[in-house]
Amino acid sequence: MILVITGPTCVGKTKMSIELAKKINGEIINADSTQVYKGMDVATAKVKEEEKENIPHHLFDIKEINEDYSTYDYQKDARNKIEDILNRGKTPILVGGTGLYIKATLYNYEFKDEISYDYSNYTNDELYEKLLSVDPNTEIHKNNRKQIERALSYYENHKEPMSSKEISEELLYDTIFIGLTTDREELYKKINDRVDKMVENNLLVEVKSIFETGIR
Repeated sequence: MILVITGPTCVGKTKMSIELAKKINGEIINADSTQVYKGMDVATAKVKEEEKENIPHHLFDIKEINEDYSTYDYQKDARNKIEDILNRGKTPILVGGTGLYIKATLYNYEFKDEISYDYSNYTNDELYEKLLSVDPNTEIHKNNRKQIERALSYYENHKEPMSSKEISEELLYDTIFIGLTTDREELYKKINDRVDKMVENNLLVEVKSIFETGIR
């Protein structure tokens, strides 16, 4: 059996996952697309070593900030971790809010070899307009350049918009989904408090170091 704990930021996923892992002999697999990267500890509210309470945590800090890491890469890594944890008689617990990571891992979601396309000569606005011309139903935000490039590459490879891609309903594992939520005003207060703590914990220093690498 696999457990999935998902929900918005600040809702309590990390704390719940650790408490559950202690009770059911579990190990935690990161399902957050930003927490796979090193050097983004403060901004992503990454679990601290002292908070793990000796529970094994997987797929955190596995990539440098300038390395590519696709959903396909995550699918392979997460499925390998799931099989390893199950084979050792423990319970995998996927924790995070990146829905595509979770779907690609747990459902019969197939990726095919694709040609990569270079969009570096386009501005963000030009890229977004290009995406709208081939996928007017896209829900990708205009400033999410990485996902826009991914959607355009998908279109070039498959000649159909990514928004029309159907997700398989076939689950590959016996899975329990736990979706956390809370009162909206309370959630916003928690988010605001977290941002204040992030600034106190050198968020600006971390952001500056990332900016100085020259990556987008």
